[in-house]
Amino acid sequence: MKKWLFCLAGLLFLAIACFGQVKSAAYRAMLLGLLQHSVPEITVQKASKKNTQVVFADAREPREYEVSHLPNAIFCGYDHFDLNALAGVPKNQPIIVYCSVGYRSEKIAERLRAQGYTDVSNLYGGIFEWVNQGQPVVNAAGRTEEVHAFDPKWGIWLQKGKKVYE
Repeated sequence: MKKWLFCLAGLLFLAIACFGQVKSAAYRAMLLGLLQHSVPEITVQKASKKNTQVVFADAREPREYEVSHLPNAIFCGYDHFDLNALAGVPKNQPIIVYCSVGYRSEKIAERLRAQGYTDVSNLYGGIFEWVNQGQPVVNAAGRTEEVHAFDPKWGIWLQKGKKVYE
C-alpha cells in the first residue's frame, strides 16, 4: 500500500512540476505520457534566459535543422547521432538538447549523460514549444518563421510559425 501511495505521490509531483512548462494543456498531457522524464528537463522560459551560457544541441534530422533551429545550436542528429559534433565541449558545460517535441532529445540526452556529460537537460516541449512561446529560430539565411513540423500528426502541436513538412 505504501509503495502504491509513493508512486501516486510521485506522479502527482511530476504532473505539478510539468504544469506550466508548456502553454497548451493538451500538449502538456501528451508530453506527460510520451516522455519517460529520465533526464532533467528545462522549460522554454528558463532555457531562453540561459541562451548565452549553454550549448544547444539539436537532436533532429538534417532536413529539420536546415529548415530552422535555435540560434547557435549544434546539430548532433538522432538516427545518425554524432557525438563528434560536441567535440571540444567540456563535459561539465551546460547542454540543452532539443528536438521537435522532446522525445528524441530525451534519448540523446541520456546518451550524452552516459558519455560523461554532467549538465545535460532536455528542452521540455522541444522546438515546437520554443516557437509557440515566441522564441526565435534561424536558418542559413537568418531569422525565419519556418519550422519543420515533422508530419501533420506531430505538426498539430506547433501553434505558431510556418509549418514545413518536406
